[in-house]
Amino acid sequence: MKKLFLLLSLLVFFNCKDSQKNTDTEATSKGVSTTYNISFENAVHHEANVQATFTNLKSGEMELRMSRTSPGRYALHEFMKNVYAVKVTDGQGNELEATRPDPYSWKVKGHDGTINVSYTLFANRGGGTYAQIDETHAHLNIPATFMYAPSLANDEMEVTFNVREDLNWKVATQLKPKEGNTYSAPNLQYFMDSPTEISDHGVRSFDVNGQTVHLVLHHNGTDAELDEYFEKVKKVVLEQEAVYGELPDFDYDNYYFLACYIPNASGDGMEHRNSTILTSTRSLANGGMRSNIGTVSHEFFHAWNVERIRPQALEPFDFEEANMSGALWFAEGFTSYYTNLILCRAGLMEPENYVRGLSGTFNYVWNSPARQFFNVIEMSYQAPFVDAARSVDPVNRGNTFISYYSYGSALGLALDLSLREKNLNLDDYMKLVWNKMGKEENPYTIPDLQNALNDYAGDGFGDDFFNKYIHKSGMPEMKRLFETVGVSLTQDDTKPSFGASVRQGKIYGYTTIGSSSYDAGLENGDTIIQIGDYVLSDDLDFNTIITKFKAGNTTKVVYERLGNKKETTVTFKPDPSYSISINENASAEQKAAREAWLSKKSK
Repeated sequence: MKKLFLLLSLLVFFNCKDSQKNTDTEATSKGVSTTYNISFENAVHHEANVQATFTNLKSGEMELRMSRTSPGRYALHEFMKNVYAVKVTDGQGNELEATRPDPYSWKVKGHDGTINVSYTLFANRGGGTYAQIDETHAHLNIPATFMYAPSLANDEMEVTFNVREDLNWKVATQLKPKEGNTYSAPNLQYFMDSPTEISDHGVRSFDVNGQTVHLVLHHNGTDAELDEYFEKVKKVVLEQEAVYGELPDFDYDNYYFLACYIPNASGDGMEHRNSTILTSTRSLANGGMRSNIGTVSHEFFHAWNVERIRPQALEPFDFEEANMSGALWFAEGFTSYYTNLILCRAGLMEPENYVRGLSGTFNYVWNSPARQFFNVIEMSYQAPFVDAARSVDPVNRGNTFISYYSYGSALGLALDLSLREKNLNLDDYMKLVWNKMGKEENPYTIPDLQNALNDYAGDGFGDDFFNKYIHKSGMPEMKRLFETVGVSLTQDDTKPSFGASVRQGKIYGYTTIGSSSYDAGLENGDTIIQIGDYVLSDDLDFNTIITKFKAGNTTKVVYERLGNKKETTVTFKPDPSYSISINENASAEQKAAREAWLSKKSK
């Protein structure tokens, strides 16, 4: 996505490199203690039947739980809400009493060392967080699907998927295959991190230095489209390998892109240790060949950055609480910076389009008033409130929050160009971080990242960058940095800016702090009636009227608030938006630097 905390007793999988490699001895204690059997007879109504057996139990009270969150997510999602018809018995089939101490768990007494649980799961959101079951597929995010026993978290687990043979379903997952449709995981952390796609899908695979990368695609398109898209995926994989110099050592020597490009899916992408979920409603034939590949690029970069180059604050993942890290600007943001850069280097995006596309993120970050309230670390802390979290009360995030994806991406760009000014580059810094921390899977702290930058570029450089732009909210001199690679950064200071989103005359969202509308006292929900001598109508909309003014003009605004007609005065400030484009008149040295930045790196 991202977050890995569990119970303090869970000192396994993601923290212990030796337990993660390709061995048959990952289970740490009693062998298989948890087995699941899941079937989909009522898929038409989005239901699965789950049977779980927990063995090797100590005497006394036993706790069973549904997860409240999911690897790659930072907020709570309360998966228990979709579970019903729960029945609990002992090893002989005798019904056991299960009490509910909280909304997420059961406490069971009187068992005989074995507890059997059966339940029905409702699932109808096909993305990276939840599960979806219908007659097109069983798209399973494991925490959203299976109950677990915290006391057995270190033991091996098995799951059998009873596929719908009448629908030609097949199983695709990073779980270790055992026999038929039975798979295993060495412990709870790995199991929960193993999304599974069960459908009538196509598969394409290729070898990279002894490891196999698979594209699993569930779609309504043709094999020719799958073949064409697979070639694009291969280019992304090889270009990202070139950044780090090698692929990670994937468990069982396999990596899976699990893609669902179908009308009933939800647009999403979610990274996991040896696989990633890719979902979109856009088919390959309807623009997805180009638009969906960006998610491929982003999520695969996470195979290094966040899955193995991992923030210490996310170790181990906690399935019972929200997970918070101040390093998401690096884990998610630097990954976001590389997302389109990789596409450009792979020849899947034109350099002109890549450079021009930087404008959106740049303007969002550079012009946000939120930097006066929080630095990029503190923006990362807000992930549990914004990472697909839900609330009903109005919030002022347009003024107080910048996405750590975007903020980190902007800082990744700034750092890359700053390093290139010194004949260094961000690729080699990422490679250093990989070799120092990611390859051996030693979770990092923010000071570790700063020390690594000092090691790479010198103490003065690393400390200066972190002290100004990470621990504080400063911004580098980007106009000069862009010039070093033959890119122009420009503004039109005659164009007026209103500072609010207006649709059909009504202001939607809180006005931007310090903007023309904010200083004029206009607010979310106000309806603009007249600006100067221009009255809004079906034939004369707000955006057309604004073009009749220039920055610096002062005029009256008549508006309605809560049924009352009011009047204020607005002075239009210059539009703060920047345009970013390739400078065709750049010098030979600047063009060479741009080529070094954007050109293909893979062999």
